[in-house]
Formats: sequence, structure tokens, C-alpha cells
Amino acid sequence: MSFYNKPTSNSFIKFLIPSLLGLILFVVPLPYGSMVQIEGISSINIGIGFLAELIKISFSNYLDYIALIVIVFSALLSILSKFVNIKNDFLKSILDVPLFWLSFRVLGAIFVSMTVLGFGPEFVKSEVTGQTILGILPSLLAIFLVSGFLLPLVVDFGLMDFVGTLISKFMYNIFKVPGRSAVDAISSWLGDGTLGIMITNTQYKQGFYTAKEACIISVCFSLVSLPFSTVIADQLGLMSLFVPFYGCVCVASLACAIIMPRIYPLAHIKDKTYNNVDHLKEDLIPANENVFSFALSKALNRAENAPSLNLIIKNGFKTVVDMYLALLPLVMAWGTIALIVAEFTPIFTWISFPVVFLLKLLQIPNAVEAAPAVLVGFADMFLPSIMVSGDHFDILTKFIIGALSITQLLYLTETGAVILKSDIPLNLKDLFIIFLTRTLIALPIITILAKLILK
Repeated sequence: MSFYNKPTSNSFIKFLIPSLLGLILFVVPLPYGSMVQIEGISSINIGIGFLAELIKISFSNYLDYIALIVIVFSALLSILSKFVNIKNDFLKSILDVPLFWLSFRVLGAIFVSMTVLGFGPEFVKSEVTGQTILGILPSLLAIFLVSGFLLPLVVDFGLMDFVGTLISKFMYNIFKVPGRSAVDAISSWLGDGTLGIMITNTQYKQGFYTAKEACIISVCFSLVSLPFSTVIADQLGLMSLFVPFYGCVCVASLACAIIMPRIYPLAHIKDKTYNNVDHLKEDLIPANENVFSFALSKALNRAENAPSLNLIIKNGFKTVVDMYLALLPLVMAWGTIALIVAEFTPIFTWISFPVVFLLKLLQIPNAVEAAPAVLVGFADMFLPSIMVSGDHFDILTKFIIGALSITQLLYLTETGAVILKSDIPLNLKDLFIIFLTRTLIALPIITILAKLILK
């Protein structure tokens, strides 16, 4: 006997149609490139990625200026909020921020103005600093807009309940997270890493994940997207080896996902819910009930309580405004600062001295030249592949550094900034420790596999 009320045909339709749309948009890759024949559209992508690319192509001449307006607008309104009492609770929560966050909004506004309008010092607006971050912003503008309104198709109509129940035992025994986190991972893997973090943050605030679970999912399962992994491989001239190259990434990422929840800092994070909301645990499957039927019952009951269309649109608008005004300035500020440090100072060279010893121990060619690339990925994921793309670097070194940069997962220009600005309880120190830990776990694994593949 199920713990849930007998579902109706109406609840089945409420579950089925939105969930199918959610699968198509967030999970299932399709050959959109051959369907629409538009230059710039990826040959294979998930629906959200396809819609984001359409927006980027359609508004390509305006997105830099839209980013400029949004970031400057955010800084000005945040300053104004210090002098004017904002009565709207939603706007107050976004704009009336502590001086620490306000300073980065102002810095982001200064950096984006210099970069778009072409004034100020070269180290801010150059192609390897400000222009690089500016190139990321159109993707974020598009992906936040689309996912902000469409995310409920995945989280509010039973899809995650259905998938989570089916694989709950496997996911918890191996990775210490609920089964529903598989949807977060797939959305990241096939779409964009920030998608997985957005889904995780939403589920955490709703009570489906504890603080520990949200942290584990965001740093172990919000994977670098498959399409961007091909960009890394192409930059390094490894497209002919892409299948084994990405296979190494998958094996190393799996090892990280198994080990990291069991060690510091993730193992020490408390199993408490966001603001003490009720913890909506995945129920144990009754001994006398089929797994599939129990999963379907949970999904149908979730669909019965799904929000109305008006509420979805209202919440979607709030999500988009929040991401635009709160996150984009931070990406511009932190990303530019990180790239300035990486490109115009010797800091990453200095701190990479111990890495030289490790690379030599693993018998990786070009150890001295490649060592900074092992750590610079914390600033931006694309930097390591740029640093080792020269012809004098051995193909083994390119293979290892490229695969490692994808496996490291956390970088301040995007995923790191999204996590830090979310409600997921991880700070900058935590992210750097996790980044180093992932590096230490993944590097030997990737090196061994790379040597076997290229032997």
C-alpha cells in the first residue's frame, strides 16, 4: 500500500507533459544544429543550451551593452539603497547589501565600463582579462534568462522526485547525496555548469537537500558541460582523441565524487536545512511496493501541488532579476581580478613551485613550464589550456593539463562566483581547498590513464 493518495488522470498529465518538456530542455541532447541550419548553433545540445544560443545569436550586437547596463544599474541602485528606504522586500534583499558585496558591484561596473567603452588601463580591458570575462557574460545573460523561467519544469512537477526515487539508494550509498541530484549533474554535463548549481540552490532552499548535500552536489556534480569540454580539446589539438580524453575526465570526476564527501571540508559540513525549513527527505521505499510505482506516486503527488502559471512567471522573473543584478557584477569583478593576477603578476608562478616537484614525480614532460597551469585554473578554466597550447609542449602534457582543468571544476570566473553568491554555505577558502583536493585526487589518475592511452 502506498503512503500517497491515489493519483488521478489529471495529476498524471500534470506530471507527464511538464516533465517531458523538462527532459527535452534540460537533459536530452538533440541535433539542433542540423534542424535549424543557423550558423553558431552547436550541432548537438540540450534544449536550454539551444535556446540560449539562439538568444546570443539574435542579440549578438547588443548583449555586451545589455551587460554594461545591467551591471552599472546594479551598482547605482545598490548605492542608492544606502540612502533611500526600499519598501519592497524582494528589491531590498537584492539591492541593500553589505559594503563588502557593494564594493564588488561598483568594481564590476568600473571594469565592464572600461572594457566595453575602451578606456582605462590596458591590464583591465585587455583580451586576456576584461575582454575574456566580457565574452562570458552573454552566455550567462542568456542561460539565466531561459533557465530562470523554465527551471520549474524540472523541479516542481515531479521529474526530480521520480528520478530521485528510482536511484536514491545507489546515489546515497556511493556519493552520500539524494538520487534527485542526478538531474543536477546531467543538466550540468549536457548544458552548463551553472545550471546544476541553480537547480541545487533551488532544491536546497526548498528543503530537498541539507547544507552538506547541497555543498557536495555543487562541487562534485555541477560538471563542466560536454560542449565546452570539446572547446578545451580543440584548443589543445586533441579532438582526434576526444573520446579517451573525456573518458579520463569522467573517471577522475567519479573518483572525486566518491572520495570528497568523506573528507574535509565536505565531511564536516552540518546536515541542516536552509533557514531550518522542513527537510523533505526521499522516503524509504516500502517493502511491499514496486520501486517504479512508488517513484511514480511521489512524482504525481508533487505535480498535484505544483505552482500555478502566474506564480511560475512571477518567481521566474524574480530569479532572473536576482541573478542579473547580484551575480553578473561579481563575475565581472572577480573574474577580471583573477585574470589580472594570473596574466600580469608572478603569483601563480610562485605558488606553483611545489607543483613542479609533483609533476616531475609523475614524470610529466615540461614540468616547470606546465606547473602554473595546474593552479591557474582556479581563476578561469580556459587559462590552463591556453598556457600549454604551444607547439613545444609534449602531447602528454597537453592531454593531462586539459583533462585536469575540466576535472578541477571550480573557477572564479563562473561556477565559483555562482556558488559564492548562492545560498549554498561554501566560502572562498572552502572552494580553494576543494579545488586543491580535486587536483590532488585527479592528477595521478589522469596521468596514469593518459600514459596508457598515448603509449
